[in-house]
Amino acid sequence: MHALLILDMQVGLLHGPDKPLAGEALVTTVNTLMSKARIAGAPIFLARHIGPPGSPIEPASPLTQLVPELVLKGEEVIFEKTRPDAFTKTELADQLQAFGVEGVVITGMKTQYCVDSTCRAARDLGFDAVLIADGHTCSDTPTLKAEQIIAHHNATLAGPFCCVVTAQEWVF
Repeated sequence: MHALLILDMQVGLLHGPDKPLAGEALVTTVNTLMSKARIAGAPIFLARHIGPPGSPIEPASPLTQLVPELVLKGEEVIFEKTRPDAFTKTELADQLQAFGVEGVVITGMKTQYCVDSTCRAARDLGFDAVLIADGHTCSDTPTLKAEQIIAHHNATLAGPFCCVVTAQEWVF
């Protein structure tokens, strides 16, 4: 069984000053994936990236809250992380194993940081990693446009680090 792992769908990243590419479409994709996971009985995990008390991304900050557009039903596992890799300094791997999960379907933000790091870590920890090609995004950087960053990561991660499929193709 695969669990759905949703990374950093937070107010500050989606609705902040650096608007991500196709943010509204990502919300729709994530909600669709959650619906598919629920129908299949697959567990859903949502990560919130937080920083230390007093920082702009302290745990209680409005910026770190999950975006209200997500359709949550209350059975999801919501956890906090302080590193780009969702496994580092969290109980995620143990929780996945407790659910009998063999793989994770990764979606969310930001492509070049948390999505990339978590895909690589999942495989290293023995989980089958699946990246939803149209299920992650980021903002433009001074060097690259978001479209280029996303395409680069889909190509780079495919194979050695994860299986890359579209949200429509994925079946739990």
